[in-house]
Parts: sequence; structure tokens; C-alpha cells
Amino acid sequence: MNRVLIALAGLLLLALGGSVLAVGVGVRPPHWWLHTGVHDVLLSRAERTRWRGARWWWPAVIAALALLALFALWWLTAILRRRRLTQLLVDTGDGDEAFVRGATLESVLAREAAGQRGVARAGVHLRGRRSAPTIQASLRLETGIDPATALADFTSGPLTHARDSAGLAKLPAEVRLASSRHRPERVS
Repeated sequence: MNRVLIALAGLLLLALGGSVLAVGVGVRPPHWWLHTGVHDVLLSRAERTRWRGARWWWPAVIAALALLALFALWWLTAILRRRRLTQLLVDTGDGDEAFVRGATLESVLAREAAGQRGVARAGVHLRGRRSAPTIQASLRLETGIDPATALADFTSGPLTHARDSAGLAKLPAEVRLASSRHRPERVS
């Protein structure tokens, strides 16, 4: 989503800047365009000073710029904040620490979960802190599989293997179960 918004803002700025540049070098703009020729200015003196005498003008300008700045700061913090855990801290037992890549653990856990009986597809995301990770998993179950059995198999199998291999005392997980859609059977 962030990349899409940045790309759209960039395209808009590129189109506006490119059109002003094109008019500046002599390209004749369409009749509805804001600028009519090479010697036209972006804002005339009358347009620049039109609202200066109004009491609401400066508070409105300051409020709009403050909102724009707050939105830009919010967006920046949202981009910089990582939602996924990139590394997992593993105690090696000899006083040293080792790191396991989060994406590696996610893919292994998802592959093992997808290999369970009755699981059509699995997705796993590692969240939390490096020393206290949590798992967010989604399992798409095949038709006719008991969700309680699939959850118990996931907990006792892939989740326990991940917890033991990372040397963690606990590995909390949020598991979302969904059933696969199947085509209707033909009755004749």
C-alpha cells in the first residue's frame, strides 16, 4: 500500500512538473490548461495576495500545513516500524547468542504445517520481539477435516518443533483456520 501511494504521488508530481516544463520550453498546452504560454507565471500577484486581508487565511494555512506535517510524520513512522520479526534470538547454551532469520523460520514452519494431514495451504508470520516472538499462522483446511484435530496436530507438530529448535521456553501462537472452497457436486 505504501509503495502504491508513493508511486501515485510521484506520478502526479512528475505529470504536473513535466507539463509546466513542457509549457516553459514552448509546447502549446490544451485550451483548458492552467498556463497558456512561455511567459505565463504559476501564480499572478493578484492570486498570491488575494486572501491576505481575510482573518481566516493565516489560521487556515497554518492548520493545513500542520495537518500535512502530521500526516507525513505518521506515514514515516508507519513505514519505518517493522511489523514482522526479521531475526530471532537463540540461546546456544554456551553463553553466546545466535540469530535465526525470521523468514527462514516462517518458511520452514509453513512448509511443515502444509505437510500435515488435511491442510491444503499454510501461512506463517513471526511477530513480537527477538527474545519473545509470537507466531501468527493461517491454515486452510481441506473439506471434511475436523478443525480441532488440525489445530492439535499443528500445536503438537510444527509449532512444538519450532519452539524446541529455537530453544524457547514458550512460543505463543494465534492460529486462524479456514476451510477450502470446493466445487459443488453434480447430482443427476
